[in-house]
Amino acid sequence: MKSIWSVVSVSALFMFTLLLLSFIPLRAADAVAKVDQPIAPNFELTRADGQPFNLHDYAGKPVIVHFLATWYPYCKKLQPGLEKLRLECQHTDLQMIGISFNEDDGANPGQSLLDRGVGMKTLIMGDKVANLYGVRGTDDGIY
Repeated sequence: MKSIWSVVSVSALFMFTLLLLSFIPLRAADAVAKVDQPIAPNFELTRADGQPFNLHDYAGKPVIVHFLATWYPYCKKLQPGLEKLRLECQHTDLQMIGISFNEDDGANPGQSLLDRGVGMKTLIMGDKVANLYGVRGTDDGIY
């Protein structure tokens, strides 16, 4: 009987310690340091509709960058899920862009995505941006 109470006492002490630790605030300096660090290098590209795009226009907003090629099967598989997420988050600050690179001659990435029911902003001729971000294959994304 005595050993049961010892286990209960130790368990209670452990739970109380966890409860106290949950009230310790994070160091504000650590949080500020993470926010002040540059997150993504800026780039400029052209959207599939011919409009210019500059990543700096999205400063302070979360951005999902989907590097894609219209011919790549995994991209085709991934895009419906990304579109679902885009639609679910359309009333938030979340931004989603597709960057087409490593495309075949004559490819029309913007129209290809629209034909698949994907409405994210599509940027074209993104090979230099893929290199800037260290993307080697079309199954990479930056979040």
